[in-house]
Amino acid sequence: MKQEILKPNYNHSILNLITSILNNYGAKNNHDTLPVLDKILEKKYKNVVLVILDGMGTNVLKSVSENGIFSNHTINTLTSVFPCTTTAALTTYYSGKAPIETGWIGWSQYFKEYGRAIDMLPYIDSYTGEQLPRDKFDVYKDLEYITTYEQIEKASPNVKTFEIKPAHCEMKTEKCIHIHSLEGFCDSIETLCRNNEDKYVFAYFDSPDSINHKYGCDSKETKEFILKAEKLFKKLENALKGTDTLIIMSADHGHNNIHKTFNMIELHDLQECLYIPPFLEPRFISFFVKQDKKDIFVSKFNEKFGEDFILYEKQEFLNSHLMGYGTPHRKVDDFIGDYIAISVSDVEIKLGTYMSKDSNLKLSDHCGLTKNEMEVPLIVFDLK
Repeated sequence: MKQEILKPNYNHSILNLITSILNNYGAKNNHDTLPVLDKILEKKYKNVVLVILDGMGTNVLKSVSENGIFSNHTINTLTSVFPCTTTAALTTYYSGKAPIETGWIGWSQYFKEYGRAIDMLPYIDSYTGEQLPRDKFDVYKDLEYITTYEQIEKASPNVKTFEIKPAHCEMKTEKCIHIHSLEGFCDSIETLCRNNEDKYVFAYFDSPDSINHKYGCDSKETKEFILKAEKLFKKLENALKGTDTLIIMSADHGHNNIHKTFNMIELHDLQECLYIPPFLEPRFISFFVKQDKKDIFVSKFNEKFGEDFILYEKQEFLNSHLMGYGTPHRKVDDFIGDYIAISVSDVEIKLGTYMSKDSNLKLSDHCGLTKNEMEVPLIVFDLK
């Protein structure tokens, strides 16, 4: 069923959020700041902590805890970037750049030089599940960027930067605390904020995203996580009062419940039109189509999915600036196929080949253009 569409607003997005933080430390880039946050940061804090709870979109928060501490500390609503997925959005937080500039645009990206689609964060073959050795498949070298940590420390040498994240996540700075629980997450924030250094802390936790995928974004399991997080952050708020700390909390993207999933390998009439398997995401799909099959592909795709997906021709998609503004990364041209399909409904298309490992269907997902996926809260705890 088609839902309310919301495109990213690159004047009022998570990109502008991180730009405000960079600007606070004198690190400039070519993107606009977020005035509502700039005003708060004018007070100058010893500790600035950016907390990202993966998948805690505005709709998720409203559906499970409309009157809780997070909602009560929400000062604004932002859009994510597009694609609204962890790979792209976290890279925006890590770099201060739009997805068009970084080239990090999807969970699974196809690298022609290796003839493989690669899941970018776990670094595995998208179809076989094989863990790829970096010494043979070093695709990251083509997608490197200067981190926000480096930018801040260069512009303000007196400021130390830290990150806190789950143990399975790759560290982006040497000053990283790996945690195993939400309690350890909050304890680590408190510990860092109690020392005397001026600091910026990026604290990322990979839920409720994983819970949303498994149970749905309005499930009791998601509610239990949010309520637990609110309880722990209330305790953290009390513990850090008077420590000259600003906690900014948001998400990388929202979530949308899924009611129908198609399997790409069963869509034989579409498969016949392609010369490599589609990739990126189930709700943001890159298709490379045989030259003599393009008209057939467009006709058949729109016949089956015209109510659920917007189908863009490549240049039309790039001209839309959905992935933001700036100099396109040189690899973007490899990742954007002849056609791009973006879901605007509760329908998605599971990607894979006959070599793919079975995976559980997701009850909720992201990376489309619905309001549910695109909106994220801007939450502030002023503990000066």
